[in-house]
Amino acid sequence: MPRTKGAVTEYRNYYLPMHFPVLLLSGDHWKISDVPSDRLHFHNCLEIGLCHTDSGSIEIFGEALPFRAGDVTVIPRNVPHTTYSRTGTESRWSYLFLNPQELFRNMLPTTWKNFDLSDYAVSGYQAIFSQDRYPQIHQLVSGAIREMEERKPSYQLCVKGLLLSLYIQIIRVQSELKNGGGAAGGPEKEKSEKQEIDNALVIAPALDYIEENYAQQFTIEHLADLCHWSPTHFRRVFHEIMGTSPLDFVNNTRITKACNLLRSTEDSVLNISETVGFRSISSFNRYFIKIMQMSPRDYRKQIQKSDRRAENQSILEYTGWLYPEK
Repeated sequence: MPRTKGAVTEYRNYYLPMHFPVLLLSGDHWKISDVPSDRLHFHNCLEIGLCHTDSGSIEIFGEALPFRAGDVTVIPRNVPHTTYSRTGTESRWSYLFLNPQELFRNMLPTTWKNFDLSDYAVSGYQAIFSQDRYPQIHQLVSGAIREMEERKPSYQLCVKGLLLSLYIQIIRVQSELKNGGGAAGGPEKEKSEKQEIDNALVIAPALDYIEENYAQQFTIEHLADLCHWSPTHFRRVFHEIMGTSPLDFVNNTRITKACNLLRSTEDSVLNISETVGFRSISSFNRYFIKIMQMSPRDYRKQIQKSDRRAENQSILEYTGWLYPEK
């Protein structure tokens, strides 16, 4: 189902725990509607999905790709997509969100230092892995989900090992596809698909830079240069896609990172404000209140109170997209 020009694309920002950057969304309530969403969405992290029941389509790279029960989906960060079930059904899913670079830090070979699955988000990328053809991928995903649900002793170490094996398997498949030739349909179709992807990801370089360098000082002009645009054009396009200005988005990213630190550390508010990139405590407090509708200290007290009711919860359980669309 092709999107009309000017359609809204949502950016869903998940901030994963720093010590274990993996989030699981699962349960009987995770059923995907058969009504296609009127908007695509993309994430700042790698999304791995496992379809448990029924079938449907996942729209990615301008195509509606069919899925069925048992399939694993792998969507790189910053890739717009949407999922909907076959008419009259509600497919049930489990989703893993992870940051491979942080999760596998110092575990991958030196030659893979700059590797990112996002490099494969082009024509020919395989987003769906059937259980029949890729049983090992299905087994690894199922195992990681089970470990995350049961949380037995040392489950995090086990999940890391399973996901590392999964990541390597996915890399192998994508590398074979990338080195095996162009997309079916000839040069014109490949050129058309590439243009669609380029249009959907025009601000990806800026988003990636913000995610990796939010604590540093940089200018909007620098972000515009990364996208090869003038600052004026960059601001306009960024606002059209994200619904906010580049500066507000940067500050929102810093505040959300600060929320994670306020909950997971005992650092002072001053130290946290400096850690996430604010030059003054007054500026930090002003933006924090604007975005969170409370002061940093009040936020920490509220989270601590919530923690006493729900031990080991992640900040994502308060701020992320944790329920399927209806």
